[in-house]
This record gives sequence, C-alpha cells and structure tokens, in this order.
Amino acid sequence: MKAPPVRIKRTAHSLLSLKRHKLLYLMILPGFLYFIIFKYLPMGGLIIAFQDYQPYLGITGSPWVGFKHFIRLFTEPTFLMLLRNTLILFALNIVIFFPLPIILALMLNEVRHKMFKSAIQTIIYIPHFLSWVIIVSISYVFMNVDGGVLNEIIAALGGHKISFLTSPEWLRTVYIGQIIWKELGWSTIIYLAAITVVDTQLYEAAEMDGAGRLRKTWHVTLPAIRPVIITLLILKIGHTLDLGFEHMYLLINSLNREVGEIFDTYIYTAGLKNGQLSFSTTVGLFKGVVGLVLVVLANKLAKKVGEDGVY
Repeated sequence: MKAPPVRIKRTAHSLLSLKRHKLLYLMILPGFLYFIIFKYLPMGGLIIAFQDYQPYLGITGSPWVGFKHFIRLFTEPTFLMLLRNTLILFALNIVIFFPLPIILALMLNEVRHKMFKSAIQTIIYIPHFLSWVIIVSISYVFMNVDGGVLNEIIAALGGHKISFLTSPEWLRTVYIGQIIWKELGWSTIIYLAAITVVDTQLYEAAEMDGAGRLRKTWHVTLPAIRPVIITLLILKIGHTLDLGFEHMYLLINSLNREVGEIFDTYIYTAGLKNGQLSFSTTVGLFKGVVGLVLVVLANKLAKKVGEDGVY
C-alpha cells in the first residue's frame, strides 16, 4: 500500500526544511539532549513509587506494593500541614512577588537616562547570582537577635528585639522578603524584553489623544505585554507545590518547622535522612502530577478568556 501523495510531499518538505536550517536545529540540540537526559530518562525511576524499593535488590528485585505509599501520604497527619504550608507560601509568592517585576519593569521603561537605567539594572540583577546560602547568611547577620544590625536598630529606638529567624510568625515574611531581594531584578528581564517590541506608533497615537505617561502605560504597555504575563503566570502555577528545597531548608529549624515544612524539605527528610526512597518518590510524583494538572487547567482557562496560553 503506497503512502498518500500529500504525506510524501509533507515528509519531503520536512526533510528539506531540516537540511536547510540544520545549523538552527544544531543549536537546539544541547537543550534537547539536556531535557532528554536529565528530565525524561529519570522518569523511569518513578516506578519505585509503587515498590518497596531496596537499593541492594534494585528496581527489578524490589517487591511491588501498589498504592501503599500513596495511601500513607494522604492519611498521614503531616500531609495537611505540608499542603497548608506549601499553598500559603505559593499564594504569598503569587500575590506579593509576581506583580513586583511587572511594576519594576514598567518603572524602568520610563527611565530616559540610559546610564542611570543601566546602573539600576546592574544593581538589581546582582543578587540573582548569589546562592541561597549567601542570601540567608546575610539575612542572619542583619536579623540575628544577638548583634544583628536590624535588631540593634530596633533596640536603639526603644523597641524589643525580634527573633526573625526562629519565630513562626516571621518565617513567611522573611521567606518572601528574601525571594524579592534575590529574584526581583532578574525577573524583570523578560518583561523589559517584551516592552521593547511594543509598536512605538501606539505611544504616538496615545500621546496625540492627550495621554500622559501613566495612561500610556495602562492602555498601551500593559495590554501589549499581557500575553507574556499570562504565559509566565501559567508556568508559575505549575510550580504550586514545587517551591524549591534549598531556600526553605536553610530557614527552617525546630522552632518554626510547623509553618516552614513543605513538600520539598519533607522529601529530603524522608528520602535521604530516613532512607524511605519509595515514599519520597511518591511525594515527588504527587507534586509533579498536581503541577501538570494545574498547568493544563490554567492553559484552558486562559484560552477561554481569549488569551493564547502556553500551547
């Protein structure tokens, strides 16, 4: 049975396009290999979530236990605590942090002095290149009860010293504050890039209609970068349960663990410290499935309201 002529033409056209743009495809190859090797191939290890995995027996020799670890995850008292802490921190991240890079990018776009603008961008980009260990260490120097700069200022003004680093009431504030400090500047890059491609004729037309800077920002710039905002928001929603391990692990201690323990730190505790590899894999699989479902739902919702979505 011969292939339809249309299919043959499409195949030939695809091969011709591949040959013509081979250098472009070659540039994609490192990223493609990265995702295959480090993202897709490790998925095969998810099978141990359904086993009582023992390293000396291997995947093929470890006994199957079905959904035993999932039942344990959903019935343990710690599950609700982990879910509550993770969702609260994610909500704070979305409500407080997510809009700030947009606002900062809009403000930087209005700066007309190029040297001053470049200096500001350099200053706010630097914290991104510092590790969380350094960020938390600097915060410790400033917020420590014994000799911390911030507490010394509070005491000098007649106030009582505050245990920022051990108090459960202050943990989330410190967490969000450190994220803002480290990632705010770097997160503006993609918004500034989106703003640069806005048609200047739109600004000229708005100016002819009597619009000032604020009006042009609200009626021209924001609608122009809305697709970028929606796309990044959808991708952010996919990380609802994936807040990152290192940052929170450096902040939590025995005094604030009740409000600071999240899925990422729990996986480390259960998997590496306690040797429960199958159970920790189950928690990771749960996080991944929830993230995938939320991305799909958010993408469908975006399309229903007239946006392009991620795919």
